[in-house]
Amino acid sequence: MTHFADPTRLRPVVSAATIPALLVCLAAPAFFVLRAPWLAWVLLAVGLAVALFMERRLFVEHGHRRPEVARVERREPSLTRDLSLIALGLLVVSTIDLAAKLDNLSMVKFTLALGGAVVLPYVISRWVYGDRAIAFPWRGGGRWKRWQWVWLGGVLVLGWLILPFYFITSGVYQNWPVVNTPELIARLFVGVGAVGIWDELFFICVVFALLRRHFADSSANVLQAIVFVSFLWELGYRAWGPLLTIPFALLQAVIFARTRSLAYVVTVHLLFDAVVFSVLVHAHNPGLLDAIFLVPAP
Repeated sequence: MTHFADPTRLRPVVSAATIPALLVCLAAPAFFVLRAPWLAWVLLAVGLAVALFMERRLFVEHGHRRPEVARVERREPSLTRDLSLIALGLLVVSTIDLAAKLDNLSMVKFTLALGGAVVLPYVISRWVYGDRAIAFPWRGGGRWKRWQWVWLGGVLVLGWLILPFYFITSGVYQNWPVVNTPELIARLFVGVGAVGIWDELFFICVVFALLRRHFADSSANVLQAIVFVSFLWELGYRAWGPLLTIPFALLQAVIFARTRSLAYVVTVHLLFDAVVFSVLVHAHNPGLLDAIFLVPAP
């Protein structure tokens, strides 16, 4: 099975499988927004149990005793397996406090947890399930087209116009640590960029890729956005931040589905995060970058 959804197989917008998929994805706001781990665990357990029940019932109806044999014969991906990989990633991320911190220990924890949330599902998909459902097509779409280059400039302009107003007027810049020394500014730069790359590896190449094996791109996109935005909320994009992060999450998946290029969506994200980084430095150091942004530092 390739990374991309099989274009010859009809993928529904909504089906019975939407129920367990939605339950698993709703574990993200339970973990990262409500901060209710017990609720998230229940949602994950029920979602996986419902998916398994549905698959076994379907196989029985088709006269198969062994679900794995029926799946091979029908050439269909397993919903239970794919949802279990998403659940595993969420569980790994939930083991750490996602509050932005720049000390050595916190950065090591971030690296291990976020890295594990990508590596473990990839390893299990490839060498345990043997279906290669997760891949990282760096240059899958070939050379970038004119509209892609234009959009890169658009990202910078929109970020420059919107992000200072959002971070400073809402006060959410305070969700990130004060960066008032060269070392702290350098650490922030590395941290913001690393998390931005991870966002695309996990939410697009893992969550979105697994969901679109079972649902139309539009449905898979909405489901992955639930997970994406919940993580960003915990990371610090609060107040009216979802008005920005929801469109961003949806658009990144659309661009990836169209371009099949991880390199491009990562580039878009890093340009956006470059503005985020600059705004955070601006907000914590009045007078340093006032000539660049329209909104003055507090």
